Amino acid sequence: MPGKLEGKVAIVTGGNSGIGEATVHLFAQEGASVAIMARREEQGKIVQAAVQAKGGTAEFIRCDVSKSDDIRGAVDKTVALFGGVDVLFNNAGGGGPEKFPNESREQWDYVLEVNLTGVFEMCSAVWPHMVKRGGGAIVNMSSAAATGGLSPFMYRLSRRVPSASYSVAKAGVDALTRWTAGHGGESNIRVNGVRPGQIITPLTDSEGKGEHDFKKLFDVMQITDGPGYPVDVANCVLFLSCNDSRFITGEIMNIDGGLPSKL
Repeated sequence: MPGKLEGKVAIVTGGNSGIGEATVHLFAQEGASVAIMARREEQGKIVQAAVQAKGGTAEFIRCDVSKSDDIRGAVDKTVALFGGVDVLFNNAGGGGPEKFPNESREQWDYVLEVNLTGVFEMCSAVWPHMVKRGGGAIVNMSSAAATGGLSPFMYRLSRRVPSASYSVAKAGVDALTRWTAGHGGESNIRVNGVRPGQIITPLTDSEGKGEHDFKKLFDVMQITDGPGYPVDVANCVLFLSCNDSRFITGEIMNIDGGLPSKL
């Protein structure tokens, strides 16, 4: 039986670990040819080999999404290798250790470049290729930080909170998702987003304890027991990338166990 992405070409940024890695495997299992884009070549090649060992099609293409030339070059390589682009998962991102009001302009600029400007430039690079293919699906990585706020109690409970730049960047991703969805209607390009909460990845479990860095906050805010895992997000990304969601665009889906504290 054909997979949900049979014959499709997909790009996954930040595909070397965590949510990106889980999505690469799921896309390949569903029949897609996957371009794994990330900065860390050794990790990316390991994911590539793991997919190929299971009979899937994937190629690592080095790409730093904070650099315009990298993005354009990586998309061109994908098209040259696989013939086009049908699906894009803008997953690459990250925050920084500095916190407001002591967050430096350097960190602010970099976090926005990686999480927001990189999404804009990757969407811009793949757009004409999707138009040429008669349509496509884009899924952007947002975060619970885009909509949540912290009370004084919550801040005292856990001094480990997302940086201002990260929250602002992800809120910008939400807005960009809605804007490009509107623009994509005439070209059959659907644009949606995912907004994870307490998902355990190598980045969010920085101490290697099997716990999210913001666990204390999530334990207060979350309705269902957690945590979630990369495959929980990957399953949603697959849904938004295939024909199962053909009538959905401009949406950002929360994968967070229920966070009633959204502002």
